[in-house]
Amino acid sequence: MFALVKQIMNPKNKDIKQRVLFTLGVLFIFELGTVIPIPGTENIVKDLGFLELFNAMGGGALKNFSIFALGVFPYISASIIMQLLQMDVIPYFTELGKQGHVGKQKLNKITRYFGITIAFLQGYVFSIAFLPQNLLAIEYMRVAVILTAGTALLLWLGDQITQKGIGNGLSLIIMAGILSTIPMMFVNAYQEIVDFTSTQTTFISLIGFLIFVLVYLIIVIGIIYIQQAERRIPIQYANRTTTAYGAKQTYMPVKLNSAGVIPVIFASMAIAVPATIAQFVNNEKMTLFIEKYISYDTITGFAFYVLLIVFFAYFYTFLQLKPDKLANDLQQSGGYIPGIRPGGETTKYISQILSRLTLVGAVFLIVIAGLPIIFSNVSNLSSNITIGGTGLLIVVGVLLETYNQLEGKLLTRNYKVR
Repeated sequence: MFALVKQIMNPKNKDIKQRVLFTLGVLFIFELGTVIPIPGTENIVKDLGFLELFNAMGGGALKNFSIFALGVFPYISASIIMQLLQMDVIPYFTELGKQGHVGKQKLNKITRYFGITIAFLQGYVFSIAFLPQNLLAIEYMRVAVILTAGTALLLWLGDQITQKGIGNGLSLIIMAGILSTIPMMFVNAYQEIVDFTSTQTTFISLIGFLIFVLVYLIIVIGIIYIQQAERRIPIQYANRTTTAYGAKQTYMPVKLNSAGVIPVIFASMAIAVPATIAQFVNNEKMTLFIEKYISYDTITGFAFYVLLIVFFAYFYTFLQLKPDKLANDLQQSGGYIPGIRPGGETTKYISQILSRLTLVGAVFLIVIAGLPIIFSNVSNLSSNITIGGTGLLIVVGVLLETYNQLEGKLLTRNYKVR
């Protein structure tokens, strides 16, 4: 890590240093925007309930009801929907997906317009949910437009980071929002855990706080290990020989958690939709039913949450890594898996590997997503003090990706041919 920083500060890598500083500058603008409330809406949000996860990912912007309250999540929702529509649901989108770079540019443009539309709809719903009920419709529209503009600005800032900075801009914005809440969480944990009543209680409570920090670090290490874990499927190419006697052998890497954090986000959104509708229509019976059976804090709600994570883990993994397409591409490139016939058997073999890996990955996601829920129920600490959680998974994943990209740029720059 220190060697990487030293290389960045090297005068030979001035352009990379500028990219890093530019990225940090844009992220500072984002953090500044999360504390700028929409005019006339100061201190209106008191209890977020099921939206607490999205508030944490946005750096507290929703709690502040700031201009960046929606974050980049409308665009993420639009991207996911567009991926689903390319699965032979709408032929036009399917064809665009097959047109290479040109088709991808058109899909990105459509996704952005779709994301802005979702942002406006979400902004209007949030304005009705959080603002006083006696306002005129034009006032709700004004707030929705400001929230939509905030999302549009974040998308532009994300593009600037991707083009002129380091890493994926949108991912870094989400990561920055989560990271900004972690220091205060440890401060609050210290204040609530450590008891200075007497020497004995001080010593015991300090040990308790150190255990809390240690468990947090162990979870981070575990996330890094799982995120980096992969299964390497051996691949042989008969038409690529390194010697006159045999074919060249390589491998196809398949990550243990190929779906990333998407299944947890999908599951959270699926549970949040009924609660959002209940809050929007102000139906007391529906709200009571959701609090009793669908809320995370209930046994049925937590079980439903777990089932949704498993379902979306399999759904998204097989959506991204299509075994039949992988087998077909492998056959067309002249490759094969040793001991497995090309075609249907290869598809079946890859499907079996994906199924087993996805099951392990889903269990990992359940543990990470379930830890803060279980911890909040068994501890007497505030709800903003958690262990594990989706946010931590996102932070570790984005940091690893950005670190690898930065290391790759420096390695390419300093590579010397001998």
